[in-house]
Amino acid sequence: MKKIMFYCQYLLGMGHLVRSTEILRSLVKDFQVCFINGGQIVQGFEIPPAVKALNLPALRSESGAQGVQELKVVDSSHSLEEVQEIRKNQLLTTFKQFEPDCLITEFFPFGRSLLLFELMPLLKQVQSTGRSTKVVCSLRDIVLAKSKPDRAQQEETICKLMNQYFDMLLVHSDPKLQRLEESFSRVKDLTCEVHYTGYVVQSPPDNLIATDEDIASLNSREPMILVSVGGGRLGHELLECMVEAAPILERVLPHRLQIFTGPFMPEEKFLQLQKKAVGRTNITLRRYTPNLLAYMEKADLSISLAGYNTIMNILRTRVRAMVFPSNKDREQPTRAEKLEQLGIVEVIRPHELEPNHFARKIITCLNQKTAAVSFDFIDLSGAYKTANLLKELLQRQVCAVYSSV
Repeated sequence: MKKIMFYCQYLLGMGHLVRSTEILRSLVKDFQVCFINGGQIVQGFEIPPAVKALNLPALRSESGAQGVQELKVVDSSHSLEEVQEIRKNQLLTTFKQFEPDCLITEFFPFGRSLLLFELMPLLKQVQSTGRSTKVVCSLRDIVLAKSKPDRAQQEETICKLMNQYFDMLLVHSDPKLQRLEESFSRVKDLTCEVHYTGYVVQSPPDNLIATDEDIASLNSREPMILVSVGGGRLGHELLECMVEAAPILERVLPHRLQIFTGPFMPEEKFLQLQKKAVGRTNITLRRYTPNLLAYMEKADLSISLAGYNTIMNILRTRVRAMVFPSNKDREQPTRAEKLEQLGIVEVIRPHELEPNHFARKIITCLNQKTAAVSFDFIDLSGAYKTANLLKELLQRQVCAVYSSV
C-alpha cells in the first residue's frame, strides 16, 4: 500500500484542519497516511482512527506591529526558536522513518510563508532523494485574496517554489463557481499538473459521541436559529449583536438561539458574551461541538461567517442561511457574494449589525418563502476526486519505474 505524508498547519481558525481531515477520510481507504498537525489541538475533534497522526508543538498567528502576522507558541513552556527547531527536526525524522511515496502540503506555498523554517528543509530533503517522493499542494478555492503592494513578488515566489518542488496542484473548487486565476494570476506559469477536484464537503464524525446537551438540543421540537463563527478568533461582533438582538426576537418569534463561539475564542471574550447572555432564556451558549452538521440539518436558519467549511456545510445541508463575511481579506466576501447572486445565502453587511435592524432582518429572512435554488450543479465530490487523482499520480510513477527496467 502506498504511503502519504500530509502536512497541515492552521494558524488562525480551524478551516484548514476540517478540510484536510475530510480528505484524510478518503485517503485511508487506499493509502497508509501519516498526518502532520501543526496547529492547536481542538478537544473533541476526530482524526480518522486509521491515520497515524503526529502533533507538532502547536503554533498560531496573531497581528503584531502594524498588523504584520507573527508566529506565537501555543504552549509557552518553550520559546519560539526552540519550538521551531523541534518541529523542523520532527518533520525531517518523520519523513525519513515513514518514507512516503507522496508528500502533501496543505496551502503551502500559496500561504504559510511563516513556516519556511521547517518546510524548506523538508522540501530539500525530498529533492535530495531524487524526487522518488511526489510532492502535491492541497489548495482551497480562493487564495491571495488580499490586495498587497508586493502581490507580483508574492506570485513570483509561489511560481518558483511550485515549479521547483511540486508535481501536482489540487484545487478544491468547482471551476464553474470559482476559478484559480480569479485570485492567482500566474496559473499559466505553473509547470506542474493542475487539477480541480470539486469542493471538499465535511462528513459526520465516524465515531459520533453526542453529549447530553447535543441530545437535548437536537431532539427539541422548538425552532432553532444556529449561530456559529468557525474557530472563534473572528466574528465576535456578529455574536455580540446576536445576543443583543435576542430579547427583540424572543418577543415575536418562538425559537431557541443555539450559539457556538468556536474553540479558539479568547477566554475573556467568551466570559463577556456569557455575561451578556445571562437571563436570556432563548439562548444556549457553547464553545464547540463536533456535531455541527447535525445542528445545521435541524436548524431553521443558520447565521455564520463565510469560511470555506461553513459554506460547504450550508451547501451540503441546504439550510436557509445568512452569512457575515470576515473583512480580514477578500476571501470570504468573494465566496459569499457569488452564492448570494445564486440565491443560496443572504449576506449580512457591517452596517446591519445593529440589534433592531439585525432582528428585523432575521425575521424577514425566516418569513420569506424558500427560493427554488438548484444546489446540484456545484461539484461537492472534492475528497473522493482528490484520492483518485493521487492514485493515478502514484500509479503512473509505478508504471514509469517498470518501463525503465
